[in-house]
Amino acid sequence: MSTRYAGIAWTDEGYRVEVLDAAGQRAAEPSSWGGGQVAELIAWLRDFEDGQPPAVVLDSTNGLLDGPMTAAGLEVYRADPWLLPTRPRFGSVAADRLAQQAHSAPGALARVTAEGGTLTGRADEYHEGVRRGEPIVAAMTAAGRCFEHGHRDTPRVALTFDDGPDPVHTRRVLEILERYGARATFFCVGLHVAALPEEVRRIAGAGHEVGNHTWSHPFLFDLTPGQLREQLDRTTEAVAQVTGQAPTRFRPPYGSLNPEVLTTLERHPSTLTLWDVDSRDWSRPGPERIAATVLDAAGPGSVVLLHEGAGDRGQTVQALPSIIEGLLERGLELVTVGELPTPAVQ
Repeated sequence: MSTRYAGIAWTDEGYRVEVLDAAGQRAAEPSSWGGGQVAELIAWLRDFEDGQPPAVVLDSTNGLLDGPMTAAGLEVYRADPWLLPTRPRFGSVAADRLAQQAHSAPGALARVTAEGGTLTGRADEYHEGVRRGEPIVAAMTAAGRCFEHGHRDTPRVALTFDDGPDPVHTRRVLEILERYGARATFFCVGLHVAALPEEVRRIAGAGHEVGNHTWSHPFLFDLTPGQLREQLDRTTEAVAQVTGQAPTRFRPPYGSLNPEVLTTLERHPSTLTLWDVDSRDWSRPGPERIAATVLDAAGPGSVVLLHEGAGDRGQTVQALPSIIEGLLERGLELVTVGELPTPAVQ
């Protein structure tokens, strides 16, 4: 592990960075970065002083930086809640506290990998929580409060894009969709909505659906009910302020749904929106593999999970024409999630 540690906190405006050296002293003045300045932040870290980037330390409520930072070759670590003080209702643990945790007990941190993503080392906890939540998800689906896929007898497919908007990839995705006359659903994170409002207006103006994907892409298991509601409500407000229409759908980051999270979501007006086809594009397996994964699994009524934000989504953009052409050749119309007929309740 590096001998310098950059704690990165998120706020309602972007990111706050504190860098400590091996002695626990500030190695640079604290800095602030907007939600649309991730590429600039990464460049600053990579070029840090003598060309030795500090190790990055995040907490589990910050799921927007690990992807682009690991792809850029930075060391990224996660400090888990049991190591840290209580978070505020909105925002992460302070940047200096994250850096101090790394300095005082670096061995307690989890090294985040490109393959494991933000939840590296917590997969068992995640899967057990999802398993325990399955009966509640089934009940919400039966009540029309949860949507995983549309009616299988209707030749329609919904492409969905998470984690945006992005200053580069969103526009490229929109251009491809327009070329084919396709509509899609974009599940946006509030931090990016606030930073890139024009891109959100572009999405809505092209006739696509905008959904809620939380403010900071947190691991929902680690939020209190109040913190989860704050993430949802602030993102709803940000989207409504930009587009004039509040989103009615919510997609949970990572699909992280345990009974405690679901209890809060049952009381929220948004429709929980999942997927039945996972492109796994976040793992960057190559555009051919992304397209093949989607086309092998998609059929009438499918909801396809793709990404256009929070990382290098160039492979997704490259795969998109093949995906669209393959679906159109099967006679499948590409629509928003809201345009998929709801399957009959069994």
